[in-house]
Amino acid sequence: MRLDRFLANLPSHNRQQARLMLAQRRVRVDGQVVSDPLTEVREFSRIELDDKLLQLGRPARYLMLHKPAGCVSATHDLQHRTVLDLLPAALRDDLHIAGRLDFNTTGLMILTNDGQWSRRLTQPATKLPKHYLVETEDEIGEHYVASFREGFYFAFEGLTTQPAQLDILGPRQARLAIVEGRYHQVKRMFGHFNNKVVRLHRESMGAIRLDPALVPGAFRELTVGEIATV
Repeated sequence: MRLDRFLANLPSHNRQQARLMLAQRRVRVDGQVVSDPLTEVREFSRIELDDKLLQLGRPARYLMLHKPAGCVSATHDLQHRTVLDLLPAALRDDLHIAGRLDFNTTGLMILTNDGQWSRRLTQPATKLPKHYLVETEDEIGEHYVASFREGFYFAFEGLTTQPAQLDILGPRQARLAIVEGRYHQVKRMFGHFNNKVVRLHRESMGAIRLDPALVPGAFRELTVGEIATV
């Protein structure tokens, strides 16, 4: 929300008064005096007028989790353990999952309370690649590479997947980079060749790579540098 709109929405101020307060340099955002009415503020911003606190600003949280197999990518589930169940209770409030993984898929998972940031990380329009290590039941042929690059038609959604990069590592192992996150997308892509995916592991999302020090089920906060890559 624009800062002048935030101030004008307060019960005791209107838009004209809000712009006057900004011109008088009476408003601070995150400790800094701000006079530009077009400044964007969010729920994480601490906003002060003179010595009055208008919005405390809740802390933004960004967590990296090594998702184990047999765990649901959900915030609540009555039958199965969820990824949030792997976190201490004090950290679970308001978190959502940025890029879900299937029940038995392992690897990098991001949990955050910053919706704007997570949309940039996961939306296909940003073109941030998600890298997966894939193991299949049958051998992966060289002809797969061109098909992944061209895209596959998914009749259920009535769309063709965006170009993906497939690097064959061995007879039944490959590394795949995709920019989307369609329902069971990787399994359906290999299903085009009637080749079953037997193991799927997400290694990275954009420039954020799974920390090799994290064992399955472990987590840590993202660094400032990792957050800034999105």
